[in-house]
Amino acid sequence: MNMRMRSVVAMVLFVLLTAQHLNASALSAISSYEFTGYRMQHYLLQQDRHGCRGAIVVAEACSSDYPSLARRCVIMKLPDFTLQSYEEAQRQNAAAVLILMPSNISAVPHEVIQSFMETEVEVLQKDTLMPLYVVAEDEQMLHMYEQVKLDTATRASSILVRVVRSMVTATAFQILSSNSNPIKPLTDNTISTLEGVLPGLGEDPQAIVITAHYDSFGLSPWLSYGADSNGSGVAILLELARLFQKLYRDPRSRAPYHLLFSLTGGGKYNFLGTKRWLEENMDHAESSLLHDNVAFVLCLDTLANGDELYLHVSRPPKPGTPQHDFIYQLEQVIASRFPWVKFDMIHKKINLGEPTVAWEHERYAVRRIPGFTLSHLDDPKSALRGSILDTMAQVDIRKLKRNAIIVAESLARFMYNLSDKGSPKEIQLFRGQLEVLDSRLTALMSFLTSAPRATQLMDKEPTQNLMISTLEHELRQHLLQVYRHSFKQDRREPDITFHDQMSQPMMMYRVKPAAFDLFLGGCIAAYLGIIYYAIQVCCICEASVLKHVEISQLLLQVLCFSCKHGLLH
Repeated sequence: MNMRMRSVVAMVLFVLLTAQHLNASALSAISSYEFTGYRMQHYLLQQDRHGCRGAIVVAEACSSDYPSLARRCVIMKLPDFTLQSYEEAQRQNAAAVLILMPSNISAVPHEVIQSFMETEVEVLQKDTLMPLYVVAEDEQMLHMYEQVKLDTATRASSILVRVVRSMVTATAFQILSSNSNPIKPLTDNTISTLEGVLPGLGEDPQAIVITAHYDSFGLSPWLSYGADSNGSGVAILLELARLFQKLYRDPRSRAPYHLLFSLTGGGKYNFLGTKRWLEENMDHAESSLLHDNVAFVLCLDTLANGDELYLHVSRPPKPGTPQHDFIYQLEQVIASRFPWVKFDMIHKKINLGEPTVAWEHERYAVRRIPGFTLSHLDDPKSALRGSILDTMAQVDIRKLKRNAIIVAESLARFMYNLSDKGSPKEIQLFRGQLEVLDSRLTALMSFLTSAPRATQLMDKEPTQNLMISTLEHELRQHLLQVYRHSFKQDRREPDITFHDQMSQPMMMYRVKPAAFDLFLGGCIAAYLGIIYYAIQVCCICEASVLKHVEISQLLLQVLCFSCKHGLLH
């Protein structure tokens, strides 16, 4: 009887603990988690659609290798996001794609970064209705990712294991975008271009234009920091402005060249800022340095990495021209001071039939202004030029400083005609007080990557407006005649049309499947049944004890009666 009672008590305790655990799981299952989703690019350029036209998400989460993706929100980490997985989600009519972005990009393997960047380029060329969001990878998101991956893995298990897990431990995740308003086009964007001058020596000197575009591009505007492309070009331009201002403030060391510095917007969208700036200077301004004799235009683009330097030209310069002489000085500086750096000139003709240009200097070439672009990239379609993974992790300050030195030394040797004066090839002009400061380059890069610089954000957000004002202030510290040119688009025929809702509040709900309620109800019923059984067993035991007591009392009375009357001897 004692063993039987112990078994009953043990069963009661087990069901109590199980019910308590399941009740706790049910409480956490109704919790929710708020986060911010950054929507994929959505714009029209030359009337061609790019990016995703959808924003609303109401779907259950699943992994990219789940058998059926229809009407589900596909959760991916960086290695999962490939062109094949993205197109498969489209083919199966997935409700949305959610990409988890780790906070420490430097810890991501190089092959994963390269694969992701290449997928970005392909995806952004397409037009789709399926929403794509990028979200920060945190503890809650990783937990959801692990759960949906586990759910996919159990699909290969036995039916019994799948049923039990579905009823007891499985957790479903619902993803919901909080904003249900329709997407609206934005045609009132303003593109700003900054310019400043260091006047040269003489009455009518030639002008050298040094330019770089400051905006960034990537899968999502709110995550496009553009460290190498083209924060590096902007940083070198600002350092050149500081160095040559020191040379030009003394009339005795002023070169016979005007130096015109230009920071242009819209560089990631067919260099629209450069196009409009040229139109204003060439077609509408009564006087401009661009109207006069321009020696050449040097465009700085993506210069923070690599041991290669490529000079992209639309037409090979002829001997005796300023362009040819500058390239010669560039080759001499690299060969004498940085012989391990590979230098090459890449010639690409401009196809006027194409709606877009590859490099910024091509905007000048169309206007018959000679120029070239210096970059460590040999291909204008390189994935690095438009990626949300182009962060400070892609920047090597030592190589950025080296490239700044190469440009500064080459310009100075050309402007002061040092070759004809018999100066040695190894001469270092920029040293001491004129040294290129890596601390300044680091500070400039940190500033430029402190906020996303996507074109559609630069005139809409306070932080981005402050960034342009800071760049303007920096130019005023070193240059004269600093102006900001703001270009508004024609609302009837805009060159580019952006769309709103690039940043969305989103919710993640954790819920148990319907089978869980049935299982929990069964556990409660079993618990009540066991309690009832235990009570019945206790009642039976108590009745049996009372019966034995009554019989014992009756036997005792018979014994006493027998003794009293002498019936027992």
